[in-house]
Order: sequence, then structure tokens, then C-alpha cells
Amino acid sequence: MAKQKIHSSQLTYEDYLQFPDDGKRHEIIEGDHYMTPAPKTKHQRISGNLATAMITVSKQHKLGLVLTAPCAVILSDENVVQPDLLFVATARAAVVTDDNIQGAPDLIVEILSESSRKKDEVTKRKLYERFGVQEYWIVDPELEIVKIFKLTQQGYGRASELSKETNDVLTTELLPGFDCAVSEIFE
Repeated sequence: MAKQKIHSSQLTYEDYLQFPDDGKRHEIIEGDHYMTPAPKTKHQRISGNLATAMITVSKQHKLGLVLTAPCAVILSDENVVQPDLLFVATARAAVVTDDNIQGAPDLIVEILSESSRKKDEVTKRKLYERFGVQEYWIVDPELEIVKIFKLTQQGYGRASELSKETNDVLTTELLPGFDCAVSEIFE
């Protein structure tokens, strides 16, 4: 089942709260409703592998909070997303509420699926850039690569593209001590 853009008038967070709890991912981007079916098992294995590595380092060094989907991130009233993984540094913990994240996390990870590729690589990349997400990782299960975008004064620049094939290791300054072999992400 492909990701669907559901046409409507400008939707807001209040509309988001009315979406059904149906196991699908509902998001609002620029006031438009997007729905994605539940992820496949390969997607979930990758998410679990990466989340485990990130959570371990974050807890060990008291760096901040790592959360997995579903978790609402409210970037604005017309932009409510549910990234696969996110990290909020301890210094910015005020954006974390009991219900959701109120503002841009420091790091967002999206794991591509056939139906989400364009939205994740284009629409969400531009959205995260505009709202100041410091790093955006796009994990591609098909190609077994991780694309890392880092925010600069000019916007996102392609910082690096890491591959399982070349035995690359994923690191980030946002999580000092975090180093995860790309091959481990795709196990």
C-alpha cells in the first residue's frame, strides 16, 4: 500500500488529534494529511538496531533522550510528524512534554520504504531543514546506506553517505561516544 496524501483544507494539530489510532502513521505537512501503513519487519529490525545503539550511548553518557515512532513532533500547527527515531539533547529537554515533542529535535532518523522515499528524501528533508533539525539521517534499507545531512548557515549540506559495503562507521558529534558499524544497522 502506497503512502497517500489525503487532500483537504489546511489541517492543524487539532485535526491531527482527531485521526484514528489505527496502526498507521498519520502526519500533517504544510497542512496536508499524509498516511503511511505500518512498517514492514525489515524496517523495524533496522529501527531497533539503531535505536538500541543510540539509547545505550545516550543513557551511558546522560546525553539526552532517544525516542522511536510513534512519537508526535510538533514543528508548527500545520506540521506534525512522526519520525522513525529522534534524539533531543539534555540541554534542550524543555521541548519534551508528556504528550509530544514541541519543536525540532536535535537529530531525526527516517528509514525509507518504497512508499516513503520521495517524502522522506525531499519533503521531510526540506521541512526538517527549515525548522532547524541539526542532523537528519536517511537510512536506505534497499541500498544499505545512511545519508547524513548536517545543518549549516546555508541549510543542509550532504555531510556524508555511509555504506555497509565499505564497512563504514556511523558517528555524530551530537552523541559523543556513539559509533555504530553500518553493517550492524542492517543485520
